[in-house]
Amino acid sequence: MNSINVKIKRIRPEKGNPLPRYMTAHAAGVDLCADLDQELVLEPGERTLVPTGIAIELPEGYEAQIRPRSGLALKHGISLVNSPGTIDADYRGEIGVIVINHGNEPFVISNNERIAQMVFAPFTRAVFQDVAELGETARGEGGFGHTGR
Repeated sequence: MNSINVKIKRIRPEKGNPLPRYMTAHAAGVDLCADLDQELVLEPGERTLVPTGIAIELPEGYEAQIRPRSGLALKHGISLVNSPGTIDADYRGEIGVIVINHGNEPFVISNNERIAQMVFAPFTRAVFQDVAELGETARGEGGFGHTGR
């Protein structure tokens, strides 16, 4: 299993909120917790930015992906609007999570509640070549259900 060093800064250290952590030995993502002064009620269909109280410094060539938690999605219809969200290696601000309630009931988010997960990944940058034509394939321009439903 590979590992990278990630520097982390608590935005409001006086609150003593927990740092992200892996919940099992083979978990790919760390859980991110809400950093709130009071409970937040998310009505059905509503979305909001939830602060996490942390900022990170990633090594060059890496990104952090912010993803929904499957249990919240299945049990309550809670997901993320832009999933996965990307934290670039040069971003130094507080990580915020854009949460949406797709469920039928209001959902209460409390301080320190696990609201998302963060996965670290290397990335490759493209060098674009401006061309007049692209190579032929059997698929061609077929898309959006061209192979069936």
